[in-house]
Amino acid sequence: MPIRIPDALPAAEVLRKENIFVMDETRAIHQDIRPMEVVLLNLMPKKIDTENQILRLLANTPLQVNVKLLRIDHRESNNTPSSHLERFYRDFDDIKDQNFDGLIVTGAPLGQVPFDEVYYWDEVRNVIEWSRTHVTSTLFLCWAAQAALNYLYGLPKMTRGQKLSGVYEHRTLNRDNPLVRGFDDYFLAPLSRYADFDAGFIGEHTELQILADHPEAGVYLAASDDLRQIFVTGHPEYDFDTLDQEYQRDLKAGINPVLPENYYPQDDASQTPRARWRSHASLLYSNWINYCVYQITPYDLAKMPPKDEPQAKQLAG
Repeated sequence: MPIRIPDALPAAEVLRKENIFVMDETRAIHQDIRPMEVVLLNLMPKKIDTENQILRLLANTPLQVNVKLLRIDHRESNNTPSSHLERFYRDFDDIKDQNFDGLIVTGAPLGQVPFDEVYYWDEVRNVIEWSRTHVTSTLFLCWAAQAALNYLYGLPKMTRGQKLSGVYEHRTLNRDNPLVRGFDDYFLAPLSRYADFDAGFIGEHTELQILADHPEAGVYLAASDDLRQIFVTGHPEYDFDTLDQEYQRDLKAGINPVLPENYYPQDDASQTPRARWRSHASLLYSNWINYCVYQITPYDLAKMPPKDEPQAKQLAG
C-alpha cells in the first residue's frame, strides 16, 4: 500500500522515481481504508534529505500511511528553504488536540550540548509528554532517544569523549519481541553520535527491554514492554553517502573528525561508500508500523488506549 503525502513535497517525486507507490490525497480519500496517521518531528538540519529517507522507509509497508510533518524550531534555517517549511510543516499547536497512530522524532546535531541549553528543549519535552496520551507508539531516533530517556526515566546525559561514526555490527537480542522479528543474528546499522547508551546502565535503571546492542557502541534498540516507546540510537534511515557528507563537513570545519568506522571501502575516503543496512532499516520500520502501531492502535483514534507508566529504577547516588 502507498504512503500518502502532499503531491508537491519534494519526496513525492524522489519516491516515484524509485518506483515507490505514492498516493495523492484526492485518490486516498476515495479508498474505504483508514490510513495510519503518523507525525514526523524533523529536528535534522537538512530536513528535505531526512524527509526522503524516512518517508522511503514508511512507504515500504503493506499499510496506507498518512504523514504530517512537524516542526518546533522557528529560527531561520541554513539548510532548508523557509518556503518549504511554511508550506509543508505544521506547528505543535495545530496538532496537539489530535491523536495519532505513530510519532517519529528524529535525531539532531546536539550531542555535545547540555539539555537545558538546547534552544527548543521545553518544546521537545512537551512533545514527549503529549505523546504519552496522544500517540499509540513513538519512535525516538539517536539524539531524540537520549532526550526521551532523560525525560521519561530521569537518565542523565551521557556523552562520549570521541564521536561514534560508522557502520557497526549489532547483535540481536530477545527474539520473542515482534520488533526484531525476522532480524538476522547480527546486522549493520549506521551510527553518528556523541551520546553514550551503556547497556548495563540502562538495564539497571529502567525496565526497558534491550533488543540489540554492540560491545563498544552499547544499546542500539530498546523498547518499553507495551511497545509504545521505541528507542533507536542510530540512523537506519541514512543514505549511502550521509556519513560521508558529515565527515567532509567536519573536515572543512577543522574539527579533525575520526574516519567513519567500517564505512569506506578499504578505509579509503576517496572511494564511494556502499549502503549495507537498507534491508535491516526496512524491516525495522515495517515491524514498527505493523506490530507496534497497527496491531495496537484503535480504529477510532479518539479512543486512545491507556499507556503504561515508564518504569524507572532508583538512580544510585
